[in-house]
Amino acid sequence: MAFMVKSMVGGQLKNLTGGLGGEEKSESEKSPAEAQGMTREEYEEYQRQLVEEKMERDAQFAQRKAERATVRSHFRDKYRLPKNETDDNQIQLVGGDVELPKELAKMIEQDNEEEEEKNSVIGQLSNIQNLDLDSLKDKASATLEDLKQSAEKCSVM
Repeated sequence: MAFMVKSMVGGQLKNLTGGLGGEEKSESEKSPAEAQGMTREEYEEYQRQLVEEKMERDAQFAQRKAERATVRSHFRDKYRLPKNETDDNQIQLVGGDVELPKELAKMIEQDNEEEEEKNSVIGQLSNIQNLDLDSLKDKASATLEDLKQSAEKCSVM
């Protein structure tokens, strides 16, 4: 569209001026900077900025991939699954020390707490059916108080 307008208006303008003035370069003869309407220095700075932005995006992307790989390796360790070399390589590319996002770290911490709770003695007792922990706690505390009272009444002590 721009080409059509330029060719129509440009041709008529040349006719009007009589073709005087410097000769214009055609589209194919212009440098990339001139094609975008910039000076050479501006164009080089623009290209440098593009490269820097791309490097930053790539670094952030690699960091996210390493975070995901860390989560996957954590769950592989937790459930005793075989390790994956691809995940290890992604972690090593970032530098080996990957911090998990706060939300994922909280989820893993909650999983660990729940697992510890299940592995404790009370957690194992709660898995037994037909066992009332509250009544068991009451009986245990009553027994302890009886022992304390009998120890106070004992004449030997």
